[in-house]
Amino acid sequence: MRPGVDVSQRIVVIGGGSYQWVPKLLVDVANTPSLVDAEIVLHDVDPAPLPRMAEWVEHVARQRSIPLSVRTTTDRRDALVDADHVVVTISTGGFASMRHDLEIPRRYGIAQSVGDTVGPGGITRALRNIPVFLAIGHDMEECCPDAWMLNITNPMTTICRAMTRETSIRTVGLCHEVTILQFFLTLLLDADFREVDLEVTGVNHLPVVTACRIGGRDAFELLRDLLDDPARAGEELAMDLPDGIGLRKPSAGPHWTRGDLIAGNRLKFELFRRFGALPAAGDRHLAEFFPGFLTEESHWGGRWGVHLTTIEERERHQGQYQDGLEQMFAEPEISNLPSGELVAAAIDSLVTGHPRTMPLNLPNAGQCPDLPDDVVVESMCTVDADGIRGRDRAFAPPVLAEQLRRVVVAQELTVQAAVTGRRDDVLAAMLADPLAGRMDFDALGRMTDELLDATREWLPQFA
Repeated sequence: MRPGVDVSQRIVVIGGGSYQWVPKLLVDVANTPSLVDAEIVLHDVDPAPLPRMAEWVEHVARQRSIPLSVRTTTDRRDALVDADHVVVTISTGGFASMRHDLEIPRRYGIAQSVGDTVGPGGITRALRNIPVFLAIGHDMEECCPDAWMLNITNPMTTICRAMTRETSIRTVGLCHEVTILQFFLTLLLDADFREVDLEVTGVNHLPVVTACRIGGRDAFELLRDLLDDPARAGEELAMDLPDGIGLRKPSAGPHWTRGDLIAGNRLKFELFRRFGALPAAGDRHLAEFFPGFLTEESHWGGRWGVHLTTIEERERHQGQYQDGLEQMFAEPEISNLPSGELVAAAIDSLVTGHPRTMPLNLPNAGQCPDLPDDVVVESMCTVDADGIRGRDRAFAPPVLAEQLRRVVVAQELTVQAAVTGRRDDVLAAMLADPLAGRMDFDALGRMTDELLDATREWLPQFA
């Protein structure tokens, strides 16, 4: 990394044609004073969306009168030369491969609400993405060895673990789920977002908040009081939830209520009531770590408000992202509001030294004492000119700690399978995974073989 705030930063986006990520990440960059003169390099294996993305960067620069610049390329090594920061948002095989991740396990009785982190879908997605990431990492070792890789691709934990295990590249995973929980807590408890201070342990999409304070008060005590008082369910929130937050409003009134927000998070609040710690990710992610929530008896998560997202819905979402970019072009001004993503803020702290605390995914150096050293964990971290490191030592309640340990074992086996290309390693990961491992053993073997065969065009290491 080229030090100093006076040096413009070269920010490379691998997957730079992403309609979901690039538009909002670039607005965050434009809203960050230390980055307004950055050179943005957009790389993608598909050249088709790159010109429109470059137009968006140029549009933002004109609207703001800032020296932000952009170039595009389909040559990855060309993109990485002298990069300061490499943001990666890719999906190897796209929807064509992910369709198999969801539909094959469903035929074997495994319903997945997301299918991109754990369970059969998370494992096979990792098998596809990890070799691509390692290739990026080896290119970075030659073209920009001092750069940080900022990964926003799923499955985040196994990808980051593969990078830190197999390459010398400094790698961090950035996810918005804990930040969204902080936002929800401010609405439920009438708090200032800046005063919500969390202690977190766990892995991506199963981060567990073990303590929370708002100002000088115990926020868990405030939350218990709210959950135990049904009379407050009808109270309106200070603001309605924005579109795209991922929750459905159950009440008939015109505005969101506390009860609406509680209903959209009933799974995490049930675990909080039972065990005294608060899982922080959205319920659709959490359900896949606890197979008892995704059963026929629960209407495959329906009783808990968990929706099974289909490939067709994801394809519609892609169209909405494209429409959203065109709407952003049509707006008279570039938004000053933060997107809720952490990329620009993390880069700013690394560049300027301005310290921030944020939830990030790093190798375990004691911040999550329930879990082995070096595995990638999610915790509250400090980011400044000295780099990124865990802030706290947070212990989970025993039952959640044990679940985390099992998940970590499955994730370690997944990384091993992705690197070795051995089918038995994939079966071992499936067996250890809580969601996949509940199957009949012979059926699990057949499902694993079917998944590997159906996605073989994206799995060269298994050839």
